[in-house]
Amino acid sequence: MTDKEEKQLALDKRYLRMALVWAENSYCQRRKVGALIVKDKMIISDGYNGTPVGFENVCEDENGVTKPYVLHAEANAITKVAGSANNSRGATIYVTAAPCIECSKLIIQAGIQRVVYSEEYRLDEGLRLLRRAGIQVDFIPAETL
Repeated sequence: MTDKEEKQLALDKRYLRMALVWAENSYCQRRKVGALIVKDKMIISDGYNGTPVGFENVCEDENGVTKPYVLHAEANAITKVAGSANNSRGATIYVTAAPCIECSKLIIQAGIQRVVYSEEYRLDEGLRLLRRAGIQVDFIPAETL
C-alpha cells in the first residue's frame, strides 16, 4: 500500500468512526445508521435514520417493525445538502451500513462519486446499482475502525 493509500484509508476510517458516533443520534431501536457527506475534505452534510421533521421520534411500531415513513441516514444527508448552498457533486458519502436500493438511487442522482460503508446489508442490490453507475464502492469492516 502506498503512502497516499494509507493516508486515504486512515481518513476513511476516521470519517466512518464519526458516522458511527452520528448514528447515536437516531431514535430507532432496531438499527442506528449514520452518514456523512464529505467533499474536498470538508463535511458538507450529515444524517441519521429517523422520522421526518414534525413526527414523533419513534421509528418502530408496537410489533418492532420499522414504520414505512422512516428516512434512512443517506436520504437525510442528501436532502439536507440539497437545502444548503453546497452540492454533493463529486463527494464521498460515508455510511455505517451498505445503502439500500432507494438510497443508492438518491446517491447516483446527487452526483456522489464514492461510497464508503462499514456494515453489510442483507440485500446487495443497492451496491450493485452503485457499481453499475460507475460509483466507487469501498467496504471497511466496522471491527477494523
